[in-house]
Amino acid sequence: MTQDNERVELLWRDEDARPGLSPDRVVTAAVEVADAEGLAGLSMRKVAEHLGFTTMSLYRHVPSREHLVDLMRDAVLDAPAPDDTGAPWRERLKTAVRHGWELRKRHPWLAEERSTRHLPGPNALAHYEHLLSILASTPLPPAEVVAVAGLLGRFLDAEALALVEAARAERDSGVSDEEFWGARDGLWSRMSRYPTLTALWETGGFEQSDPFEFGLALLLDGVELRIAQRDGTRDETCAMCGGPIEQPASGRPRAYCSRSCQQRAYRSRKR
Repeated sequence: MTQDNERVELLWRDEDARPGLSPDRVVTAAVEVADAEGLAGLSMRKVAEHLGFTTMSLYRHVPSREHLVDLMRDAVLDAPAPDDTGAPWRERLKTAVRHGWELRKRHPWLAEERSTRHLPGPNALAHYEHLLSILASTPLPPAEVVAVAGLLGRFLDAEALALVEAARAERDSGVSDEEFWGARDGLWSRMSRYPTLTALWETGGFEQSDPFEFGLALLLDGVELRIAQRDGTRDETCAMCGGPIEQPASGRPRAYCSRSCQQRAYRSRKR
């Protein structure tokens, strides 16, 4: 637990403008190493060699590789995409997710070593806040706002992992994906026994121009359908948990399904 607190303090530190070796210089060098070799190729020794210092000198600024990866993630995220708050939610969300995709194309290792216990820094939380604020402007209840944000994040990382795996395979073998599959004549000669697969192959079914854009559009179509459903029943579902509300026969309609949800909503507004 103490170590986690140290990681938080390091992540949320003020910038160090002093000359010489500093956490910022170490992080910049580590990003360059990870961009070239992925997280699998990242070590304190390689970063030290990249900087021209001894490995031990790095530990005076960054206590461990784990701390270093935390800092790297937050450094490359930088600020969220510019947001036009007057635009429709779908366009705003598309811009935000595309921005995340561009970051992951430049730094595919962002998707590696996923964990529910990664400690977020200020930039990571700014991106998350941005995504949540767009979704919170829709009729989706709070639990679904958080769920959709998580789904979009996992989609981004899954697409980035495909880039990581392709780059790793090419780096380790010296052979591109196209060269690898092109040399598998023995496999292609057996494909005719699978008629659906063969027909799809022959009609261009596997020629996807942009899998990321297709996946994003499909996800946003689902979110749009969910929002339309919620919009039509917003007076019948709890504004806090999304559960059904038993409305009174007369008088003011209820916004919450229970006193507990009403209190939770009040506490969240007071923060």
